[in-house]
Amino acid sequence: MNPKATFQTICLSSLSKVFADEAPQEASYKQASVLRGEHFGFQIAFTSNQLLKNIGVEVYSTLGIPFTIRAVGLVPSEMPCYADHDGHVLRTTAGLYPDPLYPLEDSTVTALPGQWRSVWIHVELDSSVLAGTYNVHVGFLSPEGEKLSEEVLELTVLSATLPKQKLIHTEWFHTDCLATHYNIDVFSEEHWSRIGQFLETAVKHGINMILTPIFTPPLDTVIGGERPTVQLIDVSVGGSKIDISTTYAFEFTKLERWVALCQEKGVEYFEFSHLFTQWGAKHTPKIIASIGGVEHRIFGWDTDATGEAYAHFLGQLIPELDRAIRRLGIASCSYFHVSDEPTKEHLASYKKASDLVQKLLPSDYPIIDALTEISFYEQGIVQKPIPSNNHIEPFLQAGVPDLWTYYCCSQFKEVSNRFFNMPSARNRIIGLQLYKFGIQGFLHWGYNFYYSQYSIKPLDPFKVTDALHGFPSGDSFLVYPGEAGPIESIRLEVFHEALQDLRALQLLETMIGKERTVALIEEELSEPLTFSVYPRSTEWMLEIRERINQAIESNS
Repeated sequence: MNPKATFQTICLSSLSKVFADEAPQEASYKQASVLRGEHFGFQIAFTSNQLLKNIGVEVYSTLGIPFTIRAVGLVPSEMPCYADHDGHVLRTTAGLYPDPLYPLEDSTVTALPGQWRSVWIHVELDSSVLAGTYNVHVGFLSPEGEKLSEEVLELTVLSATLPKQKLIHTEWFHTDCLATHYNIDVFSEEHWSRIGQFLETAVKHGINMILTPIFTPPLDTVIGGERPTVQLIDVSVGGSKIDISTTYAFEFTKLERWVALCQEKGVEYFEFSHLFTQWGAKHTPKIIASIGGVEHRIFGWDTDATGEAYAHFLGQLIPELDRAIRRLGIASCSYFHVSDEPTKEHLASYKKASDLVQKLLPSDYPIIDALTEISFYEQGIVQKPIPSNNHIEPFLQAGVPDLWTYYCCSQFKEVSNRFFNMPSARNRIIGLQLYKFGIQGFLHWGYNFYYSQYSIKPLDPFKVTDALHGFPSGDSFLVYPGEAGPIESIRLEVFHEALQDLRALQLLETMIGKERTVALIEEELSEPLTFSVYPRSTEWMLEIRERINQAIESNS
């Protein structure tokens, strides 16, 4: 090692974002507590005044279970936010942002002169881990074996075990994006393998519902355009024309394989892709059918959603699909969509589509759709609305049962979200909000959307993170498509921590009741917690989880 080189480290929580050009602002993170059954992560930031390569990183602890070390990578953001963003952001400039978590294949890192980087230390504690306090040592070694630095975190494992997740959580799974990015045929064996990889990562992070493309999902598609065909139901047509006399036959082999794979990976709920187009329900999804042994598009943008031909098609499809779902044993965990994000101007067209689906679909299947206007619910057009977190108050006041919520690119003022430029505490606060208001489900549209806005062209998400200036970076995907499989992100890990906070609160509620649990959250707040009013600091977010843990331990 160069005798003039200095190497510096600092232990940080998972809620810090370490930028290359800025020394970390948070205080050193020295101790934490966790429940058994919980995933726990923290970071070690490092810098040097000289170029230092092949710095070894090692973790050792008396905990007796393996720790994973990953390098926090930097990716570009040309559009980190909208012009009218709020003040609860880390920065607004284009540049490199910390997000992907790269595996350390040779357990080494490089320190670049005058720059900061960090490694992400992760451990999964199962229920067999013995309660107690353990020191976790993270050491940095020169290529010659000289110890450059060591950080120690005191980790207390509590006796209680985190309960199973109750929240239904979907991050829309874009099956076509995997085929496009990896340049493989849709539903080829390699495609099925990739689907399995990305499902496994999703489930590991609390995503227990999967968007299931019975037909190519009519989502974020330019009017008149098409996304690659991903259709799990094979359709064949008797005759040579499509009208109200056409007879259809349906084959569910691919759907059966999909369900089996999802269940193998731990998926618990299925949401079937939308039966009408986004933003108005005026047209139909692209549907491919075999006519005389040749594949043709029989429905799509040129199809009137209210026309008799499509109603005739659904009249034959839905009873057959219902039988397939019940045969697969998933009727109690299956959900349907009509159309995504209708607004007041779409009320008439959405109502016609909704009426048709409700007429055909057995009443035990929930129909869920993301929207912002409570009038859809008040008029009985949507039975299970999913309002955005910045429009949820009227739905809460109306006492909508079993309420869900969502956010996307439009929810960037005051409320929780997870853009690159937002503090991780703003991502994590959602867990406390979901708990207080008894939210039953959470939806987000972008688990792995790797196209430009409106699906016009494919993108490399390692290079373009804003859907080609379509949405602020951090909106359209949570995982990166690595060569060996999905690469997780800071945002994915922190949102999973929010879900663990929710589960910890639910455990505490079984001990002291909901009223006292909410009181604990709000104990030192000047105003009650809402979706837009909450403490902004990282320190408070870490502290409240420690208080929750202490309350669980003292009441166990």
